[in-house]
Amino acid sequence: MSAASATPPSRAGRLRLRHSLDVALRGADLLDQKLRILRTRHEELLRAEEAGAHAWHDTVREAETWLLRGLLQGGEHALETAADGVGPPEIDWREETTMGVRHPSHVSCRVPGRSPDAATPGSTALIHAEAAWREALRAGAEYAVARAAAGIVGAEVARTRQRARALRRHWIPRLEESLAQVGLALEESEHEDAVRRRWAAGSSDGRESDGG
Repeated sequence: MSAASATPPSRAGRLRLRHSLDVALRGADLLDQKLRILRTRHEELLRAEEAGAHAWHDTVREAETWLLRGLLQGGEHALETAADGVGPPEIDWREETTMGVRHPSHVSCRVPGRSPDAATPGSTALIHAEAAWREALRAGAEYAVARAAAGIVGAEVARTRQRARALRRHWIPRLEESLAQVGLALEESEHEDAVRRRWAAGSSDGRESDGG
């Protein structure tokens, strides 16, 4: 059922339609404003994601290079011995809100130092490999958070754009059409009432003349 068919041709109905149209227009303006802010933030997050991807790939390549050198120098046994002294990483992040959209941000990644009683890596290459993998882990955590945030905000951009488009292209034109139809129906009704009143007044004057 359209808004026009649901709204009777009355002054009250016209006022309700005008109010609904005003609300829809304000809502569309607010959605447009939200969309502009979200797009700006999304572009920032996409740039951060791209930079994070490059940094992660670069640090992984460097770490793999040192690891390969360490394996060539000391073999797999030396690698296993070096890995025994490293604890699991601790990764944490905070969240921030952009126009009501919560997304991860400000990641921190801590790799515990080697325990005092652990054996040190058997070669300089493995020492460099350990440091390089620490950097790769930090870069990977930053990249993961940036990518997740860009995905969340990007999805909200799509939803907001769809809602604004539905208002601009469908709901607002329907309300405007309904308002025009109700206004036309009211004008016709008022015109017919005026014609009937004039006719009634003319008939009354004629009867009074005949009676006089």
